[in-house]
Amino acid sequence: MGLARDDIPAAVRDLIRRGTVIPAHPLALDAERRLDARRQRALARYYLDAGAGGLAVGVHATQFAIREAGLYENVLEIAAATAADWTDRPVAMIAGLAGRTGQAVAEARIAVGLGYHAGLLSLGAMRDDSEDALVAHCRRVAEEIPLVGFYLQPAVGGRPLSAAFWRRFAEIDNAIAVKAAPFDRYRTVDVVRGIVEAGAEDRIAVYTGNDDHIVLDLAVPVAVRRGGEEVRVRIRGGLLGHWSVWTERAVALLARIHAAVDGGAVDQDLLALDSRVTDCNGAIFDVANAFRGCIAGCHEILRRQGLLEGIWCLDPDETLSPGQESEIDRICAAHPDLADDDFVAANLERWLG
Repeated sequence: MGLARDDIPAAVRDLIRRGTVIPAHPLALDAERRLDARRQRALARYYLDAGAGGLAVGVHATQFAIREAGLYENVLEIAAATAADWTDRPVAMIAGLAGRTGQAVAEARIAVGLGYHAGLLSLGAMRDDSEDALVAHCRRVAEEIPLVGFYLQPAVGGRPLSAAFWRRFAEIDNAIAVKAAPFDRYRTVDVVRGIVEAGAEDRIAVYTGNDDHIVLDLAVPVAVRRGGEEVRVRIRGGLLGHWSVWTERAVALLARIHAAVDGGAVDQDLLALDSRVTDCNGAIFDVANAFRGCIAGCHEILRRQGLLEGIWCLDPDETLSPGQESEIDRICAAHPDLADDDFVAANLERWLG
């Protein structure tokens, strides 16, 4: 057995369970599309100083192609070393795991060796496999590292997964969380129903990855039935590509939601933020063009703030879609209170130092 759930420091386990902001860490490249280690470190420093409770590295936002480019271990190492050097508070380190079982196991071992606490397991490479095969895959990888399940929307490489699959996933003892990112209410309920049917709602934290529904996911419980009784599950935090930008504001938003929920009064002004955040995401994630510019859109926000030098991706064809830049102009003008430009400007030189 590799890293078990009980091997995670108690403070980190509690942080994940309580719910926190976990940005999906982008990849900083220079104009030759080589890793820019200085800006890669600066991004991690930004997220940590913004108050993020974790970093998710090697995930979709980091570009799955880092594996073919030979950058996977290097990028994970930079984030882990930066977190260890930059702050003394608990930080949940989540490594993206991809590929078929042999590759995912090898990546899990790399992550454990670098001090990561859990693996976000993408099933994109097994889109045509049976759910029995998927469960066997998850169980094998869980022997190496605690798992965060990942329901990725089909538009960017995911596949449909039944409530029965999520029940069987939740039965894995070394599963600690699920990122629900199907961008689909029916399928989000399936995730929670599966966890509840497994009796695992107190062990497995649900995180939103539904960038189209962030605020309401966090503010409104998901109610399902088990044995004739209603079970209400709260989506505790977010593991989001959207939160790789304007992160200081995202931390404030989650704190506001937690306070409202704890106080038993979620107000209308807070609920109204859901559509405003979704409007921002529509531009940044390039919904008009089936998400083709989603990574470049995040890069564009970070470029405007000075955290990235450019919006370059490993694939030269992966860039902003026609009309996306003007949409980003629009949402930046319409929603300035959701941006953290002043926070970034005040700290950028220190992060790049």
